[in-house]
Order: sequence, then structure tokens, then C-alpha cells
Amino acid sequence: MKKKPILTIALAAGLAVCSLGAQVYAKPVDSQQVQPFNVFDNKVVNNINVDNIYNNIEYLSRTPRVAGTVEEQNAIKYVKEQFESYGYETKLQEFQFYGYTAPTTVELSVDRYEGNLEPKSFTYGMDGDVTGELVFVGLGTKAEVEGLDLTGKIALVERGAISFADKVLNAAAQGAEGVIIFNNADGVINGTLGGPNDAYVPVVSITRDAGQAILADLNSGETLTATVNIEGAEGGIRTSHNVIATKAPTNKNKGTNDIVAIGAHHDSVPGAPGANDDASGTSMTLELARILKDLPTDKELRFMTFGAEELGLIGSRYYASQLSEEDKKRFVGYFNLDMVGSRDAGDLVINTVDGNDNVVSSHAQASSARLNGEPTPIQPGGSSDHVSFYEVGIPSASFIHRALEPWYHTPEDTIDKISKEKLQDVAEIVGTAVYDLVRPENQGPEAVKGKEQKVPHLYYEQDIH
Repeated sequence: MKKKPILTIALAAGLAVCSLGAQVYAKPVDSQQVQPFNVFDNKVVNNINVDNIYNNIEYLSRTPRVAGTVEEQNAIKYVKEQFESYGYETKLQEFQFYGYTAPTTVELSVDRYEGNLEPKSFTYGMDGDVTGELVFVGLGTKAEVEGLDLTGKIALVERGAISFADKVLNAAAQGAEGVIIFNNADGVINGTLGGPNDAYVPVVSITRDAGQAILADLNSGETLTATVNIEGAEGGIRTSHNVIATKAPTNKNKGTNDIVAIGAHHDSVPGAPGANDDASGTSMTLELARILKDLPTDKELRFMTFGAEELGLIGSRYYASQLSEEDKKRFVGYFNLDMVGSRDAGDLVINTVDGNDNVVSSHAQASSARLNGEPTPIQPGGSSDHVSFYEVGIPSASFIHRALEPWYHTPEDTIDKISKEKLQDVAEIVGTAVYDLVRPENQGPEAVKGKEQKVPHLYYEQDIH
């Protein structure tokens, strides 16, 4: 990670006599393009307490926080209490969804392969204990299964081309009693069927090596019998909540009618403590709320954590659906924090749904250029709560490190994998970008576009080590 630019003694002295409206310009020692140093950044940077973020992650990640469970409700209560301890007016927004509990038993036997297959279940998969002759049906597309009589049989299917759900439904439509899907790459499949469906039959996944070994035996003419046994899966209507903390403009006479929001999701996947995904984003949202509470702002600030993100952005989509047309127009932008602290992930990127720049990404790029010497790159990317805002016409972006860490969605997503350095970096970038948007007499990229800066110029040197 790049070292931050440091101020020289001359600049520090100069700042003492500058007006608060001054912009200070950095002059890199390699004489490349000058980057502005915004004196207002220090109001955020100097007040970030990374230990607060880390400690909140530690508390939230003591147990998985699956949507609709007691553990998620405890996390919701904790987040609400933290917001309220900072002095925020905080409310819970209740919503209902179809919830799913993973099975307690997932077993697969294929004649002489017993004990070696390590099957995995699929989210929204159903219970069942079925036995039948194993038949390979390729990728399980409609064209491949058309005309096959799979009555009483179990379909062996390779991953790819169509969704897991369609593979199961296509095989079931031809009479299959069960389905085994093997991977087309290394590793296991942590898959979902996307939603409940009474037409599903019991389905499990296995690795590519296991699937190819079974397929080789079938291709050699062997007849194999398989048994799939799944127990304990449970689905039904459940309740979760979004947590919403609001700060009105500090000077109502000079305040605008605009809204800027920061948020994250507080739920995790089954079995995963979710330290990085997404206790890190939730805890950073809390810390930025603490910092921005007492700073002068001319826009309404909303800090939000969403439930049931892992089940398909359910909480944030509900939130967006409840916004009036007037409120949608008031939104300047939404900053989403998802997986912002793993020591084992790659570099920070800014995901926008369409890969294009918007007011959120442009302010974040400007702040990262000021703080780190270069703008954080923008990449197209969905799969998080910023999508819900994009879908209703609100500029949004998500902050995440890519490539993802190997502990993603596993029991190993624990506090010991969290990097305080990465937490500090993201908190500085997002915090200063947000403050540049909401502070009075905003001097951000959009505000100053095409305007001459009539402010004193001072200079500092970069740390080149």
C-alpha cells in the first residue's frame, strides 16, 4: 500500500495562517500532476479510531448472523444502540422475507465411492432420501434432457451454461428423483437455487475430481447406484430489520434538501462469522457516523445497515422500494461498504454497477488521489447493496478489496484475518469523500468543476520511501 504524503514543517506553519476555505496543493517530487490537499480532510482523518472499527468487528463476528435468526437480531440491536450512543435519531425498518435454514445432514453414496465424496447442499434445496440409478445428462439443459426418461433415477450434471436451479428443474421434469452437480473448476460449490420451488428434488454438489471419476466409470459401461440423503432443511417467512440513523443539516437556514448515505449489511451466511463480510463494513459505517456527527454539514446524512443482503439484497431493496419519488430525487449518492478489511484480499476498488463514474466514485477517487497519490480504480460490479440504489436511479458505488480473500463465505472469515491498515485506508478515503460532499461551501470535484480556485497555494513534498 502506498505511504501517505507527509506535511513539511513549512506547510504546518502555513496552515496556521490559512483561512478555513483554503485548498493546499501537493507538489510531488517527481513533478507529475499536482494533487490538491484538502485541509478539511484532517477533520475526518485525524479523528478515525481504527481500534473502534476493529473492536466492533470482533463483537459482531463472534457468531454467524444469518438473516432472520436471533443472532442477526442481536447484531441489529447492537448497531442501533451504537448509533444512539453517538446521539443519532435511529429507527428500525421491519421487513419480511422467505428464509431458509441449511440442512443438518447432507449425505451421498455412490456404490464404491462411499465416504469420499464430501457432498455440499444448495441454499433453498429440499429434504429427501432418494436412491436410484445414476445417469449423466451433460450440463442439464432442456435440449440435453429432452426425450430422456429419468423416472426413478438420479441425474449427474456438470456445472455451467445454466443456473443450478434450472438444472434441477429440468431433470425433475423428466422424472429424476435427485440431482448431483459436479464442479467445472477446482474447489467446492457453495451454491444457491435462488429461491424456493416445490418442484425441486434433493440435490447435492461434489468436486470436479469426484464427478469426473464417477463419469469415467459411467462412460466405461458401469452401472452405478446413488443415494442422496438431506435432512433438516427448513424454509418459511421470517422477519429482519434495516437500521437507519439520520443527521439533519447542522444549519437549517443554510442546509440543502439533499441526502448522502453510507451503509453496509449486517447479516452473514450460515456457518461464517463474517468478520470481513460484512462486520467490517458495518463497523466502519458506525465509526464514520461517530466522526461525522459533530462536523458541520449542509446535507442530510443517513447511516444504514441492511438485513438479508446475503439472500439477494432483500433489506436494501425493501428500503429502496419504500422511498418516495421525492426522496429518490433528494439522494445525491450512496456509499456502500462491503468487505473492507481482509488482510488476505487484494487492492481496494470502487464497484459501480455499470462500470461508469458517478458522483460517489468521483469524490472517492478525488479523496484517494489526495491521500494516497493516485485514484482508486473503478470496476463494474454488482452483488451488493449499492445495486438496490442504482435500480431506483440513485448514484451509488461499493468499496471492496479484489481479488477476494480465500476465507470468503467460510468459517475462517474471523477477526484474526482483519487488517487495521486496510480499515484505516478505506475509512479515510470514504470518510473524506463523504465529508467533501456534505460540508458547507463544498469544494469537491463537481462543486469546483470549471471554477477558478482563488485560494492561497502552499506546497509539501511526498514521502518517496
